[in-house]
Amino acid sequence: MTKSIDAASLRALLLGGEEHALIDVREQGMFGEDHILLAANIPVSRLELDFRDLVPRPTTRIVLCDGGDGAATGPAADWMAGVGYTDVAVLEGGVVGWADAGYEIFSGINVPSKLFGEYVEHHFETPSIPAEDLQARLDADEDLVILDTRPYDEYHRMNIPGGIDAPGVELAYRVRDMAPDPSTLVVVNCAGRTRSIIGCQSLVNAGVANKVVALRNGTMGWHLAGFEVEHGARRQCGPVSDDALAWSGRAAGRVAEKFGVRSITKDELAVWRDESDGRTLYLLDVRYPDEFESGHLAGSRSAPGGQLVQATDEYVATRNARLVLIDDTGIRATMAASWLLQMGWTDVVVLEQALTGETLESGAHQPGVPELDGVAGVSITPEAVRDLIAGEGAVVIDFGSSVEYRRRHIPGAYWAMRTGLAEIAEKLPPASIYVVTAPEDSYARLAARDLAAIVGKTVKWMSGGITAWEAAGFEAEDGTSRVLVEAVDRFQLPYDRSGGVESAMNRYLEWEVNLIEQTERDGTLKFPHFPA
Repeated sequence: MTKSIDAASLRALLLGGEEHALIDVREQGMFGEDHILLAANIPVSRLELDFRDLVPRPTTRIVLCDGGDGAATGPAADWMAGVGYTDVAVLEGGVVGWADAGYEIFSGINVPSKLFGEYVEHHFETPSIPAEDLQARLDADEDLVILDTRPYDEYHRMNIPGGIDAPGVELAYRVRDMAPDPSTLVVVNCAGRTRSIIGCQSLVNAGVANKVVALRNGTMGWHLAGFEVEHGARRQCGPVSDDALAWSGRAAGRVAEKFGVRSITKDELAVWRDESDGRTLYLLDVRYPDEFESGHLAGSRSAPGGQLVQATDEYVATRNARLVLIDDTGIRATMAASWLLQMGWTDVVVLEQALTGETLESGAHQPGVPELDGVAGVSITPEAVRDLIAGEGAVVIDFGSSVEYRRRHIPGAYWAMRTGLAEIAEKLPPASIYVVTAPEDSYARLAARDLAAIVGKTVKWMSGGITAWEAAGFEAEDGTSRVLVEAVDRFQLPYDRSGGVESAMNRYLEWEVNLIEQTERDGTLKFPHFPA
């Protein structure tokens, strides 16, 4: 029988130095409505895919929570017991019990990281520029460069006109090439506030000679000021020059000294690996994802530096664990480590000469999913799916993101989640063949296995989701007319919404600014003090 823990005992655990993982197992849309500040979100529908990466040590002390009805924690606890997690407890009453005990409940996602951005702006007095002033400077053709600190897919979707994509820790690494003249104004932006602030302050901390400012409220602030954004831009940083590499190396050294960034050797890492049964160890490669895929250290995962700081809880769920950061030069890893240390992650180090003299693995990280052992079947092509729809009346079920489904999906496809699939299946039209699709092969296979067990019919699966369908030259449709269940799989950010975008932006920005006050009431997360 699974143990339980009351709210007061959980709070004491959160405030202590023991390794632990507080996991909210509801879907992200529900988690985003109300959750405990230091909880990481791993929905029941994704346990097999994500849990082992995010909580890699089976003896970790784990606390599960949900909305208070046990609907999520029961199945999650059963799964964990079955795969070998030995120290699992359930929070009595879930988030409702936490609130009833008088403790704070937060909305949103990646809240600790976004709170940290607000703290950085207040503590360091990070300079910013409003959208109106930036537009006036652009109109006057002033000497400036706009660096967008988001991942390429976000940037490509919409960006400030003229902006160049330079995500996260790439900024200090590449700024010398992007703005070689110290008189050039450097403007850093993201979608909202956090990455703009962290990116700007990264360059200030690195000692760049240029004046650097964050675009106040990012692309949301730009949009709300009435200015147009670009769509489909492809401007990216080029290769790092020798001059930029030398400058950023010196800059990283200054940052390491100021914030106490430590390095370890490969021999020391080998000792840590041997100790990983008793201390959780994460190996996080902070380079671009395509660099990771071209060659990475065995056992490491891709965690691009800017996103690692922006959404730490999506990469690391065990607090007080050991984090080893990896790149090719130590520069980007040092910049990322400096921020994690300021966030309160004390055991963060950079691996020296991480990728030299090693036999590297290639390709994207593939999580181990033993649950798929013995699951029969191979994926079918988009062409085969088209033929099954036309010839045999096959019904397609899309298990990808509800946000992406609304924007584009296979014509006639239904949308569903693995959560509550038995009830969802009752709403499907009768068919002799069902086809499941999702962006991840593992997810599609799990969903196909689950659905076949329920409907007792042939269920095939197609990998790659709508991207593969369109790559085959087939058209997609949009809309939500075939959504089979409330879309709670994603917490909708302002740009995800189909309407009311401007009011959602204003609420979001106000929410971010108010996080510091709420966190002071909560008291479970305090950042170490570093001089400004």
